[in-house]
Amino acid sequence: MDILIQLIINGLLLGGAYAIISLGLTLIFGVVRVVNFAHGEFLMIGMYLVYLAASHFGIHPYVGLVPVALILFALGAATQRLVIQPLLNADEHIQIFATVGISTILLNLALVVFGANVLRAPVELGTDSISVGNYAMVTGQLITFLAALVLAVLLHLFMHRTYLGRALRAVAQHRYAAMLMGVNVKAVYVLAFGLGTAFVGIAAGLLAPQYPVFPTVGTYFVLTAFVIVVLGGMGSLYGAVAGSMIIGVVDTLAGYYIAPDLKEVVYFGIFLLILVLRPTGLFGVGTE
Repeated sequence: MDILIQLIINGLLLGGAYAIISLGLTLIFGVVRVVNFAHGEFLMIGMYLVYLAASHFGIHPYVGLVPVALILFALGAATQRLVIQPLLNADEHIQIFATVGISTILLNLALVVFGANVLRAPVELGTDSISVGNYAMVTGQLITFLAALVLAVLLHLFMHRTYLGRALRAVAQHRYAAMLMGVNVKAVYVLAFGLGTAFVGIAAGLLAPQYPVFPTVGTYFVLTAFVIVVLGGMGSLYGAVAGSMIIGVVDTLAGYYIAPDLKEVVYFGIFLLILVLRPTGLFGVGTE
């Protein structure tokens, strides 16, 4: 029983990292209605920036995530304005090809600049563990989990208590109706894409003490994030958090009781089942 409880704790803590990434992906899809296949490469760029700040300037990733999130906000906003915006009225597959193209460019740029070497930020805080009774928790995972909960609450308050948040929700529900009500839809799209990308900047700082960085590091996390977004419901912020916790627990249980190499098979099987049995996911659609 102790092993099972420890695995569930590990899964929930792992779900915190997935939640931050999935919230950004969900926000972009829920508002802009674009599936961003470059989301993982934005995470990778963020982790490289955090690594450079830590290795060259001695800035801990938990501090460096603030400027990195701002840089990625600007990068995401520019991507929306310069690449996605001109394609909004094009077919959906054209928009997908555009994000795949951005993904390819960023991946190859990282290979040219940094090579294929595996790099790790030289930090200690976040790599140790603490014990509560019979159970152990990695401090980095615990900090990431708590940060995910705080970000989810702040995003909920932002979406419901501010004018910009209500504008985002209005555009997510019906962009033409929002336009008729005086909402600057193009500016809202830029804001949504920027915020969604900033979330992976925050995730980059939180993940850097726990994971090394290399050009394809974002692929693993974002493939899992796509499963989470579908499981929770495309566009559902609540579903992104709930789905992250579910997939985190499934990941750890499958890795222990089945095989570490087969855990992806398990949750991608869940992904296919959700697509067949409940395409709208656990929480339906719409950005709450």
